[in-house]
Amino acid sequence: MAVEDTQPLISHLIELRKRLLYSILSVLGVFVVLVFFANDIYQIVSAPLIEQLPAGASMIATDVASPFFTPIKLTMIVSVFVAAPLVLYQVWAFIAPALYKHERRLMMPLLFSSSLLFYAGMAFAYFVVFPLAFSFFAKTAPQGVQIATDINNYLDFVMALFMAFGVSFQVPIAIVLLCWSGVTNTEDLKKKRPYVLVGAFVVGMLLTPPDVFSQTLLAIPMYLLFEVGLFCSRFYVGKGRRQYEAEEREAEESNEGPSS
Repeated sequence: MAVEDTQPLISHLIELRKRLLYSILSVLGVFVVLVFFANDIYQIVSAPLIEQLPAGASMIATDVASPFFTPIKLTMIVSVFVAAPLVLYQVWAFIAPALYKHERRLMMPLLFSSSLLFYAGMAFAYFVVFPLAFSFFAKTAPQGVQIATDINNYLDFVMALFMAFGVSFQVPIAIVLLCWSGVTNTEDLKKKRPYVLVGAFVVGMLLTPPDVFSQTLLAIPMYLLFEVGLFCSRFYVGKGRRQYEAEEREAEESNEGPSS
């Protein structure tokens, strides 16, 4: 009996190992392709700052190995971002057999939308936030201060912003899931708009560097995305719970069989 009980666990662990292996190979495969362009990738990421530097100023490397390892580090991070859809598919393939039909119909669009929103958040940070923020920082530097940013510090700074904006752009997905699961509904969320607005600025303060400029540029899109999630959630209020109960009843009836 104990052996039979361990069989499902062993099969799940084998499946999990396979999915993890595929995910790691996906990231490594992308990395092998991109590593030859590591310096070019870093130039693209650093372009928003370089364009705002005063004439004659440039980025610097304060560590001997930074010119080599920093672009490699960036390439590995980019590989994870590029391979994210493949990794999410492996996650989906692992959890899908355990989901109900209505859950599978919901999860696949949400995974796709989540990836698009994450990339949209990163694009917003790169094309909108970086030029405005770096221009502001360059113009407000004290007189006589030479701007020379270390390449490793710059990478840490922009990666923090990329992650902050990518994660914050998941707000509509979170709203839809909360309403679909029955935790809340659109009417309750509408009443909490003032608190959400304040919360957006608090989150912006926690996720971005300590400057009002970046906090505001994060808080405003977060609140607008909350409104988008509020609009979309109207189509999911209570839907997940009703379908779950219906499928539970259907499963119970099928288990009883015609003899009952």
